[in-house]
Parts: sequence; structure tokens; C-alpha cells
Amino acid sequence: MPAPADAAPAPAPVPPKRRRRLPVVLAVVLLLVLAGVGVVITRPGPVAGWLGDDAGAGPTAAGVNPDPDPSDVLAGPDQNAPLPTADGVRAVLDPLVGVAALGSRVNVSVADVISGQTLFAKGADDGTVPASVTKLATGVTALAARGPGYRIPTRAVAGAKAGEVVIIGGGDPTLAIDKKGYYPGAARLDDLAAQVRTALGGATPTSVTVDGSVYSGPVYGPGWDDDIPTGGSGGAVTALMTDGARRDPGVDHGAAERFAEPDLAAGKAFARLLGVPTDAVKRGTAPAPAQAAAGGTPAPGAELGVVQSPPMIRLVDIMISESDNLVAEALARQVALARNQPASFDGGAAAMDAQVAELGLPADEITLSDGSGLSRRNRISPSLLTDLVRLAASPDHPELAGVFGGLPVGGWSGTLDERYRNTPGTAAGAGSVRAKTGTLTAVHSIAGLVTTADGRLLTFAVLTDRVPGGKETAQPALDRITAALAGCGCG
Repeated sequence: MPAPADAAPAPAPVPPKRRRRLPVVLAVVLLLVLAGVGVVITRPGPVAGWLGDDAGAGPTAAGVNPDPDPSDVLAGPDQNAPLPTADGVRAVLDPLVGVAALGSRVNVSVADVISGQTLFAKGADDGTVPASVTKLATGVTALAARGPGYRIPTRAVAGAKAGEVVIIGGGDPTLAIDKKGYYPGAARLDDLAAQVRTALGGATPTSVTVDGSVYSGPVYGPGWDDDIPTGGSGGAVTALMTDGARRDPGVDHGAAERFAEPDLAAGKAFARLLGVPTDAVKRGTAPAPAQAAAGGTPAPGAELGVVQSPPMIRLVDIMISESDNLVAEALARQVALARNQPASFDGGAAAMDAQVAELGLPADEITLSDGSGLSRRNRISPSLLTDLVRLAASPDHPELAGVFGGLPVGGWSGTLDERYRNTPGTAAGAGSVRAKTGTLTAVHSIAGLVTTADGRLLTFAVLTDRVPGGKETAQPALDRITAALAGCGCG
């Protein structure tokens, strides 16, 4: 598929622009007190140390034989390490960012996390199609708007008619039917059904109404490729769904067949749990609460039960570690709801842009159409991403540090699990690069954190949206750039 028509020609390298510096210190700024929300994030790689985890306690992913050895992967950064020079970084990166495999438009930003000094900039302020790197912005804005401990409710209320139960979707994409759900720790419909039966006493439910009215607008995103709704990486975005709209919650990570109408599928699953025929399930809206009827029968609109999603910090962790597009779209809508905007693609994108501006970042360098990065209309500059990462590490915003927990580690986890292992010129990135990746046809990106050979912590973003070939050539080229930073003294 061709690159976006409005993508401008690759600019010539320009001197680094001086950007607003954020007050950041190393190591302790990424300590996040999670006891208040009941979550502990433990991950391999240097960020485990930055989040205050015991270096020896980082678990490996099930079934993964870690490479390199954990003792190397878990080495922490040195806040007294020497700062690379801009000339040194340029000498290392210039030959790598111009390779043919990355195409004619390669925009890059590299900055020091402590000082904020720009070390390398090439088209750094130019809006570029980011693909799934968009999820860094989604995670930060969701944590800022809702807070790390916020949980998304799924409620059941009494309907207007006798025997009618209304299930109100609040936008929790991880909701499970039972204990066999896809997402660990998810809220469950069987728990909600048990609450409803208790609330109804001896009354028998006869119908289920699905209220997903908290969301509005199209269920598929603007700028999505035609195959996304059916290809397994995306799906219809509705306020009620189970297991990220997956038909089979037992499927492994990655693409999966999705329900075309996730809200009705979830409503029918709920009906079966209540003993209601599935042909008695329909869409509608919950009635306004009314005065209780005689005899103790729940009044229309009376709450019959509620279950809560995992906390926001855990949802962000899931979104980033699995690059989960349906979770991302749900979180974008949570930003919209928190900012009193319509919970739609347009409302979520506008709310995220506004949240970025409220955080003091250059909002003119981000224009979004969705929260997942599936849209080719999204534009983010590399320098906005490095600013975003530094802000999340700031002591002024400890609530944003949860964005780091799910970042894949080079050669170890997530979308970087198989990278930095066997490709020449990339070994230094194993265990030292922690980043979000992005992939669409002709678009490849990576952004995150890297610890240099001297122990200095840098943030980087490399965005390309005119790649002539596939990921087989583009991803190794990106990995060589980030591995060069990892192996760099660059004094």
C-alpha cells in the first residue's frame, strides 16, 4: 500500500531545536507507589530498576527462554554516567538513518532523559505516521485524565418492563464471561449475573437490553486499512464487549477473529448466564431511576449489580505490552469521557490532543484520528514522543510512570521478543532497549528508552512512513539505530 499522500519529502537534517526542558532526575523518578491501586508491575530490563523493582525478581514470560542472561538484562542505568555528545551521536547514527531499507522519510529524535538535551534530530518536529507508537500518547493521556487507579464499571439495572435487565457498558474491553477470560484479573459477567439474581430475589429475568450509549459515532476508525475490521488486529469498538471482542478467548496473543457486533454478543452471553433466551436480547437504553414499586420489586433504573475493570495502570500495561488495539481505543474514549467529550473516534482524538496540551507539551506536533495507531491519518513528531517519555519520567507527574511497565524489552518480551537476537549489528540492544513499536504497510516506527554502554539513559523515537519494503528489512534497520545508541559511548 502506498505511503500517505500528504507525507512531505524527507527534510534535510537541521540543527537540534531547543525544546522546553522538564525537571527530571534518574531512577527515583520512576518509582511509582502502586499500593493505592493494588497493582505491582514487575518487568525485566532496565526499567524494572527504574520502577523500583528488585533486580532479581523480574519474571520471564511463560515459555520464553530469555536471551541474553537476566543478570545482564536487569543491569540498571548509572545516573552519574557521562552524557554523550551531539557530535558523537551524530557520527554513529548518520550512516544508519539514511539506509535504503528505511525509505526516503526517516524522522528521528534522541534526547538525554536527565538534562533534556537534544542529542540527535532529523525531521524531529515533523508530523509522521506513527502506527502503534501512538499508544504511548494514549497511555500517557489516559493516566493523566483518569488516574492510575480508575476502574471502568459495567453495570446492570432494572429495565422499564417487568423481568427486563439492562446491562450498561462503560467501555471495559477486558470484561470476561467467566474465569476463562482472555485478560488476567478481568471483571466477569458471571459475577454480575450472580449479583443480579440476588438483587431480584425470587423474580425471574425475561429479557436483556444492551445499553452501549456511552459511546457514539462509527465503530470502525477513520483512516483504517480496509482489512483491519476482518484481519484480527482490530474490530468494532463498542462500549460493551467481552475479551476484546474475541470469539475465542483462548486464542494466543496477536490477531484473533472478532465479533462483528461485540455488544450484542456480550449481551447474549449475559442472557445465557441469567437463563434468558438469546432471542430476548436487544439494544436499548437504561431507564432513568424511578421510585421503588410496592412489594420490594426493583424500580426501573435501580442498580442490580456492578463489576469493575482492572485499574487504569493495568489497562495501559496490557495495551502497550500486547499492542492491543481494542484496549487502546477504549482508553482513548476514557480520555474523552474524563474531559466531557463524546466517546467516539473524533471525541477521543480531540480529547487526547487537548490533554497533551494541558500537560505542557507541543500539541501542534500531534494530530490524532484514533488511539491505537491503526489510522493512517495520525501524525506525531518524534520530538513530541521523546518529550512525552521524559514527562512520564518527571517527578511532577508520578501518575504517568505506569506507561513504562508494559514497554517491551529488546530480545526479551513483547513485540521486541525476537528482535536484537540474531541480526548483525543489533546485539547491544538486547536488554538495553525498551520501546513501543509500530507497523503498518510502508510504516515502521519505534520509540522508548535505551541505556548506553556508559549507563546513561536516553529517550528516542524513529518514525518512517515511506518504507519501500517489508518488516524483514525495515525492522533490522531500526534495530541497528537503537542498538547503536545502546552500544554508544559517543563522547
